[in-house]
Amino acid sequence: MSQKNYSKNSNSSQSSYRIPIMETPLQFLKGVGPKLGDLFARKGLRTFQDLLEHYPRAFEDQRAGRNIASLQADELVSLKVQIVNVQSITMGRTGRRMHLVNMKDDSGQVQAKYFRVPYKGYFDRLQPFKMVRLVGKVTDFRGRIEFHHPDIKDIEEGEEIQDKIIPIYSEMEGFSSHKIHKMILTLLKQIAETDWPPEVLPRVLLEKYSLISKKEALWRLHDPPSGAVQDMLKGTSSAHRRIIFEEFFWLELYLAARKSGFTAAQGVVISNRSSLPSKLRQSIPFTLTAAQDRVISEIEKDLGSGAPMYRLVQGDVGSGKTMVSFMAVASVVGAGFQCCLMVPTEILAEQHFLNARRTLEPLGVRCALLSGKTKTTERRELFEKLQMGQVDLLIGTHALIEETVQFRKLALVIIDEQHRFGVEQRGLLKNKGGTPHFLVMTATPIPRTLAMTVYGDLDISIIDQLPAGRTPIQTRVIGDSKRDQALKFLEDHLIQGRQAYVVYPLVAESEKLDLKNAVDEFEKLKIRFPKFQVELLHGKLNPVQKEEIMNQFRNAHFQILVSTTVIEVGVDVPNANFMLIEHAERFGLSQLHQLRGRVGRGEHKSYCILILGSAVSEEARQRTEMMEKSNDGFKIAEFDLEMRGPGDLLGTQQSGLAGFKMANLIRDVEVLSQARNAAFEILEKDPQLRKIENKGLREVLLRNHGPIALAGIA
Repeated sequence: MSQKNYSKNSNSSQSSYRIPIMETPLQFLKGVGPKLGDLFARKGLRTFQDLLEHYPRAFEDQRAGRNIASLQADELVSLKVQIVNVQSITMGRTGRRMHLVNMKDDSGQVQAKYFRVPYKGYFDRLQPFKMVRLVGKVTDFRGRIEFHHPDIKDIEEGEEIQDKIIPIYSEMEGFSSHKIHKMILTLLKQIAETDWPPEVLPRVLLEKYSLISKKEALWRLHDPPSGAVQDMLKGTSSAHRRIIFEEFFWLELYLAARKSGFTAAQGVVISNRSSLPSKLRQSIPFTLTAAQDRVISEIEKDLGSGAPMYRLVQGDVGSGKTMVSFMAVASVVGAGFQCCLMVPTEILAEQHFLNARRTLEPLGVRCALLSGKTKTTERRELFEKLQMGQVDLLIGTHALIEETVQFRKLALVIIDEQHRFGVEQRGLLKNKGGTPHFLVMTATPIPRTLAMTVYGDLDISIIDQLPAGRTPIQTRVIGDSKRDQALKFLEDHLIQGRQAYVVYPLVAESEKLDLKNAVDEFEKLKIRFPKFQVELLHGKLNPVQKEEIMNQFRNAHFQILVSTTVIEVGVDVPNANFMLIEHAERFGLSQLHQLRGRVGRGEHKSYCILILGSAVSEEARQRTEMMEKSNDGFKIAEFDLEMRGPGDLLGTQQSGLAGFKMANLIRDVEVLSQARNAAFEILEKDPQLRKIENKGLREVLLRNHGPIALAGIA
């Protein structure tokens, strides 16, 4: 296909970002129709533009001359091969079966391994002598080239191997990647002579960062040129870089605009005259770390500056973020104002509430809890107290952003686990108190440079020091067959006077999931450890019951606490130095790190044993192995981001900020930094985006995010 027209009017930055033809419903594209149009719409592809921005997830190397003998490790290839046979073997003591598919071409033979069956009947169709298309990533296993779980496809009519690289798309019901590609090529031909897409990014920006036009990038992605093959295969081509830069740029321009509005606003001035912070410092039974003191000083400076604070506090598990936030509460309440603390789950809200009651209420700080469990009569009474200024600190879930929640003098909003909430939700809380200060906390550390770019509207503070006396936690991953050994090891520590957590993914038995559960295993552990006291804690207990059980555990009234993830945060028992997590493959990496953080809080050497179930995915194995390798929250968080893929760091509720289609926050951090610099430079030179070359930027911001995006540039 000719690409000679892709640069036509590519620098027409004064044009609208979308033109009518690209708003055309997909059903009107040749070969689609109403029925398939509805199918695509359910997948989020509604218009011509949506289809063109359905980027390839990878590229197949179908160049002539590719054969088995030419394969190299880590290549994604597509080969035409002949089936030799299919074998099935039993692996070790597990009894699990592995399927081997042997294939050949004129240059040699290769084997594909399957550790699970893709779907029933998958191997039945792979009969000897059948010609198929093998698509997958080449793996070097102990010096031998092979494939692990490749896609073996029947060769479709009219789909012979081509002498080029071919885009591969995420398939959907009724449409293979091949058919989606044909549709996109049809659409490209149809718009070849149009002005779509006009270039919105200013010419000076394209030149400074060596970016090709959006139109050229789309052509190259969907109809790859013959040159720069390796760059296309690796996702490092100029076309990839243009799309990645643009995805990051819109995020950074939005955050830069918001930050511009924040710094221009007038905030509540909190003086340091109150004695409440010093009383809190004297009342706690430990000394704050130098890192905590540094962050507290940064917060106090913000509170007294006259501008609203927008600060992100990062800190690993156990670094003392909660106490830092309580010191901020003491400053604000001592000055006669109110605070609120928003957290993502009811369990976490309850734990913070109990902690605040223990720590702050003895000093006269009036605390209250609001969650989905709060009864209607209690809510009415609470709302009245809030409006009368009789509640100093309100702790709750997203229920805090409801219209019925109104404060008398709200001056500080604290948000825990920032990645679970979006910038728009922060905006709703902002409206409850004029211009309150914001303190955002996360126990999922990310590299500072990445944090500065992703959280572009926040100043960053890092608590990079653990309290004195913390010892590294030794972590081991074992299979189900070694459980008895782990329990014997646990018993040895109990005999020495220590305490232990045993964590399960479920509270009770499930018909859908064949997993151990806390209720049943609690009974078994009481029998297994007759000389020791065992107690059960889970999220279905009420706050009073939970607090009583945790107080008893802190005071060593029992030795083994059987629990679910209710202990993920906010639990501090220095004598508990042992944790055993059943079905560790069912937990996320950050969750495992949070759970592990409940031990290692005293003088005794601490251990965390992760027991895997019988059917474990490769991704789950990688997660648990990472836990063995590192106690460093920053390294674990970076690995977690790589595993979870692009966009997830922003959270599913990052309202108005769509997940990235191509950009990856870890892999593309250099491009992310460039996009941030470009966004802030543009706003610095043209704060209101009124210049002709920036008109398109303003239009896109307003269309995608509404007036809230323009708070600082209106």
